[in-house]
Amino acid sequence: MECPHPPGFHAEVRAHYAAAGAEVTRLLRAVPEDLWTAPTPCRDWDVRALVNHLAAQHLWVCQAIAGYTPAEAGRRFEGDVLGRNPLGVWAMAVRSAQRALDRAGAPDLLVHLPYGLRDAGGYARELTAETVVHGWDLSRALGEHSRMPPGAARYALAEFRGYRDLAGSGRFDPPLPAPPQADEEALLTALTGRDPAWSADRI
Repeated sequence: MECPHPPGFHAEVRAHYAAAGAEVTRLLRAVPEDLWTAPTPCRDWDVRALVNHLAAQHLWVCQAIAGYTPAEAGRRFEGDVLGRNPLGVWAMAVRSAQRALDRAGAPDLLVHLPYGLRDAGGYARELTAETVVHGWDLSRALGEHSRMPPGAARYALAEFRGYRDLAGSGRFDPPLPAPPQADEEALLTALTGRDPAWSADRI
């Protein structure tokens, strides 16, 4: 089954997906051993738990595009998927997902997700947006207050603004008020319930 997209969609989603994954990889290469247990803006998740969550999601992409259902995957991507090589597993997860998305026509395929059917390109947009936000979480957890890559906040904001109840998905805290004259990054962090002044030192 397919859900064809307009011209340019495939290239756009692949480019943003790759950029979001590359930013997380860049951040993870700088994680010292003692910061894998550092807190993050995601309540109840330290750095390792957050990366584990992301890796499991990206590992699922190639399975979904191959036609597997969540029931067929079972509990394969539950629990600890990082093992002794968190950075290596993360990098492998992103590479395998990118290869799957790079297949001719892959973004047009309808895939099985825990909440139902969705086109693979739409799921890639969803996962890209979540990866952008969690990249921000990681940068704050590691004490690096860099801005999101160019265009990333705009792309993620456009995706999440289309959701009726983002907080109701259970993946994000309720939205916070955006500051006056907020840019797209500030609007995105506010929409996903993140305090722009969050710091591990304040916990």
